[in-house]
Amino acid sequence: MYIFIAFLSGILVILSMILNSHLSSKIGVFKSCRMNFLTGLIVIYLIIFVTKGPSKNIIYDLPNYPFWIYLGGAIGVIIVSISNIVILKIPTIYSTLIIFIGQLFTGIFIDYVLFKNFSLGKLIGGLLIISGLIYNFKIDTKKEENAF
Repeated sequence: MYIFIAFLSGILVILSMILNSHLSSKIGVFKSCRMNFLTGLIVIYLIIFVTKGPSKNIIYDLPNYPFWIYLGGAIGVIIVSISNIVILKIPTIYSTLIIFIGQLFTGIFIDYVLFKNFSLGKLIGGLLIISGLIYNFKIDTKKEENAF
């Protein structure tokens, strides 16, 4: 079940990036980012209302947590802004793979630094994905050169 949910999440991330980047081409990067997060805020409040989620006022709990715990939202804004720019400049498959490679190597690094766990298999897998990406990019470049 969780594997399916993770797979669905991956699909939705790519669809979100494509929709946001097209919106950004029409109204601008920062306006589209603002619309993305405003829409998300409305949706989460609707979900909380429908599911009878948190009943206490979360605002009172804000000072009880360390400041760094809120950086996820700030990082989310940066991610959406960057993807709004990149998706329209680089083909979606390349953008997706490059983002995945960044996630993979960040995960490897975090596992090593925080948990002293290093996976040679994940490193080799990441390097194979990079080599496949480079190989595919070279093939696409040759096809474009031969088209002219």
